[in-house]
Amino acid sequence: MIRPKQKDETLLNDIRAFTSETGFKVWWLGQSGFLIKWQGKHLLFDPYLSDSLSVKYRHTDKPHVRMSEIVIPPEKLDFIDIVTSSHNHTDHLDAETLMPVLKANPGIRFIIPEANRDFVADRLKCPIDFPIGLNDGLSCEHHGFTITGIPAAHNNLERNEKGECRFMGFVARFGDFAVYHSGDTLWFDGLEAILRPFQVDIAFLPINGNKPERRVAGNLNPDEAARLGKVIGAKCVIPHHYHMFEFNTEDPGNFIAACENYSTPYRVLELGEGWSRN
Repeated sequence: MIRPKQKDETLLNDIRAFTSETGFKVWWLGQSGFLIKWQGKHLLFDPYLSDSLSVKYRHTDKPHVRMSEIVIPPEKLDFIDIVTSSHNHTDHLDAETLMPVLKANPGIRFIIPEANRDFVADRLKCPIDFPIGLNDGLSCEHHGFTITGIPAAHNNLERNEKGECRFMGFVARFGDFAVYHSGDTLWFDGLEAILRPFQVDIAFLPINGNKPERRVAGNLNPDEAARLGKVIGAKCVIPHHYHMFEFNTEDPGNFIAACENYSTPYRVLELGEGWSRN
């Protein structure tokens, strides 16, 4: 079992301690979960902080055996201003994570793909009009963060009957910064053209790849993540979607090698590790 660099109160103390007039700090919480702190505000991308999938699939032919410890109980995150769910898969829309987070933060803003509103409300037992729904190209502004919906292909660019994306990523702009959280996605035609104008400072990109034998929808592989980061001009690429489940992971060393090959700037965070940018 992979032990976090920081967890529980040590992680909380690190989050509380960070202050900056000009910069921000990001922490990797595991799988695709990232926390950003900027000017005292907290944006939480796609947290998965439970064992719900391991329990669900324990006695099946596709067990989700956890590789890493949970960095923090979700109810301890009682300072969150904005939280996202990029799509309906449980490692991005986990009731055992999100319901405690929502309860602990009465004023929180919850951003989702508009296409998923009914599903989200049913899973989280929240009012149907509570989530803030986005589609590709649409934006909302809360607490100084402007968040724009970006289409994602997992594995396809799936839309509902209204043409709304079921799978999305998000670009968050705040101060002089822009970060891109991919959600789960493959590299589809036009993705780089969508992202280049944002002049992304950090791109959070998946690296677990797309292998049919896993019998789950896939993502960018390490080479693709490194190339995409380079093509969009990201100042830094941070990988995600690995070291969570044994059947669906990747060696981050392969991502590092690809970044070195393409001269893509990168940072690989340990679980629970924080990294600040100015």
